[in-house]
Amino acid sequence: MTAAVGAGTVWEGLVGQRHAIEALRAAAGGHGMSHAWLFTGPPGSGRSNAAVAFAAALQCERSGAEKGCGTCHACHTVLAGSHADVKRVSTEGLSLGVEFIRDLVRSAALSPAGRGWQVIVVEDADRLTERAVNALLKAIEEPAARTVWMLCAPTVEDVLPTIASRCRMVTLSTPSAADVAAFLARTEGVPDALASYAANASQGHIGRARALARDEATRNRRRDVVSIPASLTSLGRCMDAAKRLAEVTKEEADVVTGELDAREKVDLDAAYGVVERGRRPREYAPALALLLKDQKSRAKRRQLDVVDRALMDLVSVYRDAIALATGAAGELVNGEIRADVEQVVATASPELNLRRIGWIFEAREQMLEFNVPVPLALESMMVALMAPDGSVR
Repeated sequence: MTAAVGAGTVWEGLVGQRHAIEALRAAAGGHGMSHAWLFTGPPGSGRSNAAVAFAAALQCERSGAEKGCGTCHACHTVLAGSHADVKRVSTEGLSLGVEFIRDLVRSAALSPAGRGWQVIVVEDADRLTERAVNALLKAIEEPAARTVWMLCAPTVEDVLPTIASRCRMVTLSTPSAADVAAFLARTEGVPDALASYAANASQGHIGRARALARDEATRNRRRDVVSIPASLTSLGRCMDAAKRLAEVTKEEADVVTGELDAREKVDLDAAYGVVERGRRPREYAPALALLLKDQKSRAKRRQLDVVDRALMDLVSVYRDAIALATGAAGELVNGEIRADVEQVVATASPELNLRRIGWIFEAREQMLEFNVPVPLALESMMVALMAPDGSVR
């Protein structure tokens, strides 16, 4: 998004999404409004950010072209997550269950606390269980007055046709590297060279670009991942690379989940009045068991998310190799390791590198869809990616 579109408003964080912003602005102003919306787009394109920005515009105290001002009390509370009539739903686990959705549907049937809309943003609509989808479908088919549902998913195929057909679509695209770099420079004060690197390396993922721009450790971890293709010269190196990647991604996931797990345990103990070596109410044991189950699910999803990101970094190296071999125009995603990319080009045809990308996606599907253990899927993938005759040096 250029500075002229939505700068200083609720739309400012939506990078490279001019057409979506125009449609949402019009709807907030009363043109083309719907009770149900489906926001789709690739990871990092800002699906949930777009939904929340739209929710803020709907609640905004201004009118006309100033809807979504970003400065009024309503805009501030929506963006801060504290507005009484805007509920933002996501999951750290593997799915959103039916009981949770039923509770959400019941609350959505109530009248808004204020004079505006009641908005429910479901960030992970693609993670709804089948029974949860059926519960949500009824609410969308028979919407309560002044209630708006906003569902977010990677693609329209990730939700049932019966849900998608009842929603107005908002399709977001991957922002260009130039747009992302400009956004980092403008909002984070990132130097131009670092902003350009982060924008290219993130492949249009805004959150990832921020992390790469802010944190040297994140940059180092990515550098280790993208160096893997040029190192796969033997079976032993393939197994070592798989083991290292599994361990590093688990460690990275554990850092985040471990801190959150500890805070949740302290909060649970405080809620039930549990002190060290003290008596524990009967209700405490099942509550603790449920917490531990949720934490285990969250830890698994977090590692899968980190592994998935690493796999996309691997894909970027082979895409660069194909681009370099075929003389395609444009910058390399991994220009900082061009020598490694050239080594991959020298030992494999573009057709083989294209097949390698397919094998990476197969490993991704095994882990995400078929629950294959991460180390096993990575070992199989690394062996498939091994350089022909160990010829890379």
